[in-house]
This record gives sequence, structure tokens and C-alpha cells, in this order.
Amino acid sequence: MRALVTGWPSFLHGEATAGDVLSMRRVADSLRAAGVPTDLVWSPGYRPGVLHFDDADPAHYTHLVFACGPVHGEQVEWLHDRYARCRRIAVGVSVIDPTAAAVTGFHRVLARDGDGGGGVPDLSVSARSSRVPVAGIALAPGQREYGERRRHEQVHKALLSWVEGLDCARIPLSTRLATSDWRHCATPDALLSLVQRLDVVVTTRMHGLVLALSVGVPALAVDPVTGGGKVSAQGHALDWPAVVAAEDAGAEAFQPWWRWCLSAAARQEAARGRADGAELVSGLLREVLG
Repeated sequence: MRALVTGWPSFLHGEATAGDVLSMRRVADSLRAAGVPTDLVWSPGYRPGVLHFDDADPAHYTHLVFACGPVHGEQVEWLHDRYARCRRIAVGVSVIDPTAAAVTGFHRVLARDGDGGGGVPDLSVSARSSRVPVAGIALAPGQREYGERRRHEQVHKALLSWVEGLDCARIPLSTRLATSDWRHCATPDALLSLVQRLDVVVTTRMHGLVLALSVGVPALAVDPVTGGGKVSAQGHALDWPAVVAAEDAGAEAFQPWWRWCLSAAARQEAARGRADGAELVSGLLREVLG
């Protein structure tokens, strides 16, 4: 006996959603706990380098399990043809048309909804998961005022290529405020409330660095300007060490500071008291009040 667990994240032209992947994981864990050797199959577009359908020989399996999502369409029908010798079970799925070939091709369908009733809890509700760091990614705009010293394109390419390989939750973070676009915070208070819930900020924006430290969140800052611009200047002014120069942008420079920013020591350093701009305010008051 050996089971192959599949779902929409298994198909080359399917889609990997968190709910589907967690449901497939829950099914595989349950089968393995029951003593059934089990493999998971993934789309090469989602997870290259692991088991794909081309490698999952039907002769190696006694059971095929399709987990989560709607049961319909040619891709699900293809499973019935390729794994015709296996006992095929759909579990935690939505049944839109019970007469469809994609549905009737299964020996057993354990639906979560679609039978006219209220449904049963989805498999993903109790699937195992691991906590990963939550990182806000704040990138600087073109900043053409820096002229030939600009290295934004190269720095962002290196930074984002590295970020894509991190095991973390990535959240686009914009310091631009807007009252007519829900994708942006409407007030600074809203933005800071978001930032203080992050584990780390990765940024090429000066205010990405400053605002992160203002609420005690470590920031990995990368200066996109050759020779140092305002990001480096603020790193120096705030006595914050995790600033990478444009000339050094690359995984070898990013990775050590990423590890440090996730440490308790970095959290303590980010939370310590800092100058609050009083020098600039005092200078302004002297100019205004004489």
C-alpha cells in the first residue's frame, strides 16, 4: 500500500493556495500517522526539484487522494486516466456538479460542501504549520536627484532575488499614504501600527529604516546610492549597524545582517532610546524665535 496525495497545487497549470497546500499536508500527515507510506506531488512551477507527476509512476501507488478545491475540469479527469489502476479518493473538496466526469471518476468523494447542506470544516483548519518571520519590504522610488550615483535598479534586483529565497512571509510595505486606495495606509499612525507587528523590515528607503526603529523593529537597510546617500546617513545618525552599501549589495552581505536582525540582540538594539530629532527642532526654533 502506498498513497499519492494530489490537489490543484500538483498541476503544472493549477494554482497553489495556502488552504490547498495545508489540506494536502494534513492528508499526508494523517495517512503517514496511520502507517501508510505517502508521497506528495507538486507542480514544477510551484516547487521545482521535488516530486512531480512525470516522476510519480502510477505503478508505484495503490491509492490516489485528491485534497481540497473544486472537483471539476480536464486536469482532474486526467488523473483518472493516468492513475486508473489506483483506488481514487477525493477528500475535503467542493462538488459543483455531481454528474461531472471529474467527480464520478473517483471511487469515493468525501465532500466539504456542494451537497446542499451546510458543509463540514475544511481540512486546513487544523493542519500543522510553522511560524516564520514576517518581513516588510519597503523599496525606494527612482530618486533621480542622485543622478549618476543611482544604483536602484541593480540594488533592487539583487535584494529581491535574495528575498525570494528566504523562508519568511513577505509583505509589500509602502510609506506613501492614500485615502482613496485601500492598498495604502491612510495615516502615519496606521502605517506604524502595521510596522510594529513585523519581525523585520527590509528596505532601501530612508524612512523604511527610520520608522522601523521608531517602533523598535530591526531593519536591514540597503543604500541604493553609490558612495552613500540618506539611508547611510540615517544609519550613522541613529547608530544602526545593519546598513549595506550599494557597492556591497548581494546575498553575502545581506544574509549575516538578516540573521542578526532576527535575533534578540537586534530587537533590543532597535528598541533602545535614540535621539528624537530635537537638534533639528531646536535649530528651527532658534531661527523662528530669534
